[in-house]
Amino acid sequence: MFTTRPEIAGTFGVVASTHWLASQVGMAVLERGGNAFDAAVAAGFTLQVAEPHLNGPGGDAPILIHDARANSQHVICGQGVSPAAATLGAFADLGLDLIPATGFLPAMVPGAFDAWCRMLRDWGTWELPEVLSYAIGYATNGVHLVPRVSATIESVRPMFEREWTSSAAVFLPNGTTPRPHTLFRRPALAETWQRLCREAVGPSREARIDAVRNAWYRGFVAEAIDRFFQTEALDVSGRRHRGLLTADDMAGWEAGVEPPLAYEYHGHTVLKCGPWSQGPTFLQQLAILRGFDLGKLDPVGPEFVHLVVEAAKLAFADREAFYGDPDFVDVPMAHLLSDPYNAERRGLIGQTASLALRPGSVPGHVGWVDHEAASRLPLLANPSASGSGEPTIARMGVSGADTCHVDVIDRFGNMVSATPSGGWLQSSPVIPELGFPLGTRGQMFWLRPGLPNSLEPRKRPRTTLSPSMALRDGKAWMAFGTPGGEQQDQWSPIMFLRMVHHGMTIQQAIDAPSFHTEHWPSSFWPRVARPGKLVLEGRFSDSVLEALRRRDHVAEKGEDWSEGRLSGARLEADGQMFAGANPRGMQGYAVGR
Repeated sequence: MFTTRPEIAGTFGVVASTHWLASQVGMAVLERGGNAFDAAVAAGFTLQVAEPHLNGPGGDAPILIHDARANSQHVICGQGVSPAAATLGAFADLGLDLIPATGFLPAMVPGAFDAWCRMLRDWGTWELPEVLSYAIGYATNGVHLVPRVSATIESVRPMFEREWTSSAAVFLPNGTTPRPHTLFRRPALAETWQRLCREAVGPSREARIDAVRNAWYRGFVAEAIDRFFQTEALDVSGRRHRGLLTADDMAGWEAGVEPPLAYEYHGHTVLKCGPWSQGPTFLQQLAILRGFDLGKLDPVGPEFVHLVVEAAKLAFADREAFYGDPDFVDVPMAHLLSDPYNAERRGLIGQTASLALRPGSVPGHVGWVDHEAASRLPLLANPSASGSGEPTIARMGVSGADTCHVDVIDRFGNMVSATPSGGWLQSSPVIPELGFPLGTRGQMFWLRPGLPNSLEPRKRPRTTLSPSMALRDGKAWMAFGTPGGEQQDQWSPIMFLRMVHHGMTIQQAIDAPSFHTEHWPSSFWPRVARPGKLVLEGRFSDSVLEALRRRDHVAEKGEDWSEGRLSGARLEADGQMFAGANPRGMQGYAVGR
């Protein structure tokens, strides 16, 4: 099968990510004696400089890890919670029925920093200033600016100039949009990181890392956020609002560690974050699809596409009906992954596409879903919508989705799969003293009471961020994932299924033409849906497109290389490591030796 590049093979270590700089930084850490956890943290901070339109210091970072020494897997929850003042009543008093996508109101406690620090402290070996040194170097001396960063800055330049002047000071140096392929510096961000490094004082490595965490969540970073959020900022509502996030909200939170959810499928165990993310939809799709003989189907044929899309529709309908922060709501995951339930769900898949949003029936759960999402499409044309959504899917005409991803395997067999996102340059005004904005993940809450994902104080929004990990025959096998909002748990299962059922390598599965549907309500403001819509990558044959249309899919083709930003790394029984990364966008690379 055709591939754009070789699958990387080695025995010492491999790193794959959405940007070549992050991949090479991670590999440099491995070469200097660091482990996978040290390498992933260094790569993660580098992504905040290299891809500022896709993630930033003020964003989120769910992380899946395999600890080879303990032979155990863990989720590090870098998804921050809502402010204490973020109540349904507070938004009702503002006359809002959706949480805005930009500005101050959707800001959650920024979780990425503590997630990286928690992993470094408990599983890494390096000091925090060591892993931060690479990102500080790029912020100080300049990072090569890929064209998509310049394009994103240009798209919000008028708003920066008129409204978010603190963002203009950072992202419009000399009053102009920085040109592609030039060096772009972030001196204020570099100073923030250097100041944090100066806080790394204590009798042990762990104590020094905790001292920096304290400076972020209970020190000068939290204080700067508190002060700035007492001002007002324009958001997609067309009005200016003060922030709700305070220093007290920051001080009361830390990244948690929890066991992953797991599902057995054809000799593999797939691991995902809990239902505070959309990750379990991956597992639900596997539970539905296990009743079909996918191995006999053409992996780029209409029957394969039809079955995978219809299974995704059912799984994501359940996401809408039942998923939320399990610290606040009872999420019936055992029922949703049970054989009887999925036999019933499987029976709903017919020969033609369903245009309905069909959650399952779970005793004791109401299962409300939004059937009005398509009616909100006109909101996307509002001039105030500047900066909303996430770049990759916005280019496809969808509200929402992109971020970053990094996978690492070291010589000890440790693995990391991380999906950092949020704090995009276009999401919220830059905090002047810190040099970065906060994320806007709060837009994923509903302002309707009584739902699993309804807004409540100190609650996690149901994030789209969704790293993946798989065991084979009980042994850690692969770390993988992709940016893409709603598409993360569409593109990742497609990659996995093609590897398991069709014997593809990581690179072959990444390069193969992919697809996605926009059938259910988006998690991103204004929560639109396009029932039945199916987008095939342009390299699919016209005969496949026509066959799917005959099955009533509202199918169309995108560009030839437009679906996904996948990467992955796997470890085989003979000790060989393999890695691959996405050629789309000319940024993702895998490295190793």
